[in-house]
Amino acid sequence: MSIEEDSINLTRVGPGTVMGEFMRQYWIPCAMSSELEVDGDPMRLPLMGEKLLAFRDSSGKVGIMDHRCPHRCASLFLGRNEEGGLRCVYHGWKFDAEGKCIDMPSVPDGENVRQKIHSKAYKVHERNGLIWVYMGKDQDNPPPLPDIEVTLLPEEELSIHFVYRDCNWLQALEGDIDTAHFGFLHAGTVNAEDLPEDHIYYPTVIDRAPKYEVNDTPWGTSYGAYRKLPNGEMYWRTANFMFPFWTQNPAGIFEKAVHARAWVPIDDERMMFINVYWKEALKREARPKKNGEFLDEGYRLTNNYVPNTTDWYGRWRLREVESNDWMIDRDAQRSGVNYTGMENIHLQDHAITESMGAITDHAFEHLTQADLMIARTRRRILRAALAYRDNGTPPPGTEDPEVFLQSRGGFFTADVEKSWQDAYDENMKTVLRPAAKALAD
Repeated sequence: MSIEEDSINLTRVGPGTVMGEFMRQYWIPCAMSSELEVDGDPMRLPLMGEKLLAFRDSSGKVGIMDHRCPHRCASLFLGRNEEGGLRCVYHGWKFDAEGKCIDMPSVPDGENVRQKIHSKAYKVHERNGLIWVYMGKDQDNPPPLPDIEVTLLPEEELSIHFVYRDCNWLQALEGDIDTAHFGFLHAGTVNAEDLPEDHIYYPTVIDRAPKYEVNDTPWGTSYGAYRKLPNGEMYWRTANFMFPFWTQNPAGIFEKAVHARAWVPIDDERMMFINVYWKEALKREARPKKNGEFLDEGYRLTNNYVPNTTDWYGRWRLREVESNDWMIDRDAQRSGVNYTGMENIHLQDHAITESMGAITDHAFEHLTQADLMIARTRRRILRAALAYRDNGTPPPGTEDPEVFLQSRGGFFTADVEKSWQDAYDENMKTVLRPAAKALAD
């Protein structure tokens, strides 16, 4: 295949596309449970190139369906969420959370006719603060939800954040599996001499060009980026891509780095970032210090949201957007106070991937050895998607969801003679498993 054809197959997600059909074989996280109230307002939910609607009925059950009423295509967003269903205000047709028409008061023989009408609706599952939807064609036989460890924890133990992003899902995800950018985009003005040797940033600024090892894995792909420390040990930063759009980054202490991030396509040119983190793992000093003082510029940990609106792309938007240049501070950038001129780590990634355009022009790129994980991940995704299309090969993890429990991202040190895989396997034997009870149950 050509670069152009591969790029199209990887980035397009609508119905009938290679990636769109592949991703629809997985459960897709799409909203927080807290976004929908019992008998509350229906919510526009664009997803995978489809314009859907989500609502919570009188019993608390969530329904996700095409926003168009199957009668005359009026939007059910204008409907009344009442008494166990969503009623179209045009002619009064009413649908339950599974898409079944349960009332047709404007039709003389409505009681009999309604049984033949069904809105296009999808299977829904709620787990620990997240709403998941299965958009595959075989709605009667969805796969099990993935055993991504952090999503198995009780909601009260989790930090969950959504952020809308104006770009294709793949280029956004690839920023999370590109460790070489860390020493520049996030820590470009941090000097090794300003940090104690045990600081979490220290290894990334003493060597800003790490070497890599990359493997295909049952859950997707994994990399180990390594640097030799002054004390003679090897410092490893390990991260994962997990099918179909999940990552685990290397920023946490490996022992307790229970986290995952989803890069969920809204359509070809928009996506929703979902960050799910075990709160206990967040209890660390995430900002570097100089002479004992925090370096605050560039290390704000919170996002600046604008209020949600009800339009199609009105959820979880940041204040900083392309039209205001992501509020870059050129004076801070020039003075060296802040390498990028953007004060938030997430915003730095956000702006970079949006600046690439709606969909990255892969033919314009020049990948290097430092991009090995990105190249390998694209190949892994594309081969799996084409194997599903051409041979019906089950997408990885849909039949064996427990494979995701073998993956973890984070950093650790090891004897310089020990291989990455041996060091990884050894560390996996002693990691904290806060979801062990959920798995046992």
